[in-house]
Amino acid sequence: MDLTRRQALLGASGTTLIGATPGFAQGQDQPRRGGTLTVQLTSEQRVLNPAIQASTGVYVMASKIVEPLVDLDANGEPVGLLATSWEGTPDGLTVTFRLRQGVTWHDGRPFTSRDVRFSAMECWKKILNYGTTLYQFLEEVGTPDDNTAVFRFSRPMPLGLLLRALPDLGHVIPAHVYEGTDIRANPANTAPIGTGPFKFAQYERGQFLIAERNPNYWRSGFPYLDRIVWRFISDRAAATAAIESGQVQFSPYSGLALSDISRLSRDPRFTVSTQGNEGNTAHTVMEMNLRRRELSDVRVRRALCHALDLNFFVQDFLYGYAKLGTGPIPSSSPAFYVPRPAPYAFDRARAERLLDEAGFRRPSRTGDRFAQPLKLLPAPWGEYTVNFATFIQQSLREIGVRVEIDRRDAPGFLTGVYRDHAFDLTTGWHQYRNDPAVSTTVWFRTGSPVGAPWTNQYGYNNPEMDRVIDAAATELDAERRKAIYQDFVRIAVEDVPLHCAVEHAFISVYSNRLRSSHNTPRWASSSWYDAWLAA
Repeated sequence: MDLTRRQALLGASGTTLIGATPGFAQGQDQPRRGGTLTVQLTSEQRVLNPAIQASTGVYVMASKIVEPLVDLDANGEPVGLLATSWEGTPDGLTVTFRLRQGVTWHDGRPFTSRDVRFSAMECWKKILNYGTTLYQFLEEVGTPDDNTAVFRFSRPMPLGLLLRALPDLGHVIPAHVYEGTDIRANPANTAPIGTGPFKFAQYERGQFLIAERNPNYWRSGFPYLDRIVWRFISDRAAATAAIESGQVQFSPYSGLALSDISRLSRDPRFTVSTQGNEGNTAHTVMEMNLRRRELSDVRVRRALCHALDLNFFVQDFLYGYAKLGTGPIPSSSPAFYVPRPAPYAFDRARAERLLDEAGFRRPSRTGDRFAQPLKLLPAPWGEYTVNFATFIQQSLREIGVRVEIDRRDAPGFLTGVYRDHAFDLTTGWHQYRNDPAVSTTVWFRTGSPVGAPWTNQYGYNNPEMDRVIDAAATELDAERRKAIYQDFVRIAVEDVPLHCAVEHAFISVYSNRLRSSHNTPRWASSSWYDAWLAA
C-alpha cells in the first residue's frame, strides 16, 4: 500500500499499516541468536533513569535495562514483569504485589521488596515528573517480606489506573545504589543498573549508547540479541541514509522526515507503520507561560489559538498524518473520550477582536500589539514540533503578534522551559498513556516540583481544575470517572493554558530483518527481550 500525502495515520484504531510485511507477521520465523540492533534517535537524554524521568526518549533506551513492575501485553492488558500478581482491597486503599523471585540486579545483588519501596517512595512520589501527581496519595509501601510490596493510599487508587500507569511510572531501581545519595545526581542515572535483558555498557555523549546482553536474565534463554546500539542522529537526511544503507535497522517515534517516510513506505525492504505505538498517541501542543502579562489574560490565549489554521498545518506541513485535537483526551482513548468539535476554529477576525478586548490594540495597521515579542522554544523532538513553531510564528504575525524562535538541544530546552521558565510559548508532544491520570492531567494540575519535565511549569493555577483532577483519579466507579473527566476537558479547553492542537500517532520505520517487533501497544518503550534479527 502506498503512503499518500493525505493518508491519515491517526492511531484511533491502532491498526494502520503501511508498506511491507507488518511486524506481527514477521514473528513467525525461527528466532536467530546474536547480532546487533542499531537504532536511530533524533536526540539524546542526559538522564537514563525512568524512575525519575518519564519520557519516550528515556524509555526507548532505559527500558531495556531497567524494568517496571508491570507492562502491557499484545492486547494492551497489564502483564506482570517484576511483579507476578496483584490484588486490591474493595475500598481502593491497599494494593498488594507479589514479586518475582530469583531476579538479580546487573551487579549481582538480589532484587527485593526493599527496592520497590525505595523506588516508589523516594522516586515515583517525590521526583518522577508524572508520578508526583499520580502517587500524591501514596502513604507508604509495606515490605512484610522480600517478595511482597503493599501499597497503601490515603485516598482510593483505582486498580485499573495503577496497573495501566505502572508500565511508564513503575520502573524499579536498586535501593543499594541510590540510598544515602543525591538521587538526581547519582552516576547511575547515566550508567543505569537494572534487572532487564540488557546491561549498560557505554555512553558517548552526542554519539551513541550501547547495552549488551544480560547472561543472567530471569527469562531463561533470552534475550536473542547480543547488543543494542542507539545512535543519536539529528540530521534527518543522514538518518534516512543510515536506514537505507543498513547501518541502522530501526527509527522510532517519527524520527525521519515525513517525505522520506512516504518514500520508504514503498520500499519492500522496510516496514512503515503506526502499529505498536497505540499506547503512545500524542498531541502536538502550544504551551503558554502565564507569567507573561499578556498571556495571563485568557482572551489573549484564546486569540492565539483562533489565529492558527490547523487544517492547513495538517495538510501542508504534516502531509495529512494527523487530525485536529479536541482536548487533552485523544480519540484513541474510547474509555474516556467523548466526541466534540475542535474548540478553536481558525478565525483571524475573532482573534483580532479578542486581542482588542484585552487591551492590546495595534498601534498601526501593521504594528506590534505587544511591546516585546513572544519567545518560543520548540521542543527538539522531531519535525512536527519544529514545523509547528514556524507555523505559529507565521500565523501570529498576521494578527500583530511577533514571535522569536529560540531553538535549543534537548537539555537546553528542558532547562529553559521546566526549570528556568525562560519562555513565553513552547511547542511539544504530549503523550497519552492509556488513562488521563497517568501523564495527561499532570499538565494541568498544580504542585509539580520546579524542574520536573513535562508537567505544569507555566504558572497555571485553577483550584477547581485541581479538585476535578483529584476526584477523577480517586473515583473507583468507571462510568463516574469518565463523567468527571469530561469536566476536566471542559475546564482545560476553556482556560487553555496549553492548546492540544493536533492529534497524531507515531510512525515506526524499520528493516524487515527486525523480527518479533511492534507486537505490543508500547513496543518501542518495552524491553525487546524477544526481538531478533534475521540474516
